[in-house]
Formats: sequence, C-alpha cells, structure tokens
Amino acid sequence: MNNQTLKGEWNQLKGSVKQKWADLTDDDLTHIEGDRDKLVGRVQERYGRSKEDAERDVDEWRRENQY
Repeated sequence: MNNQTLKGEWNQLKGSVKQKWADLTDDDLTHIEGDRDKLVGRVQERYGRSKEDAERDVDEWRRENQY
C-alpha cells in the first residue's frame, strides 16, 4: 500500500493503529490523516523511540496488516 492509499483508507485503519499504539489520542489520529511520516513522528514522540525505530515499527505494522 502506498501513502495515497493509506490516506484514502485512514478512517478504516484508525482502529488498527489504536490497537497497536494505544497511547495515541484521537487528536493524534486526526492530525496524522493517514500520513506515514506523521504517524512515525507521533509514535516517536509518544513512545520515546528513535526515528529509525519508529519507522521500523510503522513499516512492520503496515506489513503485518497489509497496509
């Protein structure tokens, strides 16, 4: 799935994101709007992860869920 598809299906994906990263708020999810880089940034911020680790986590989540 490319970034455009992620954005297009974001409302459907929010539940899966919330399951994976429960510390993300509804405001975070609204702000992210399906943008991978924004998701990486919020994961990095909320969980104190390095950018590389947050990118790895997001990409792994996308592979696991075929997003």
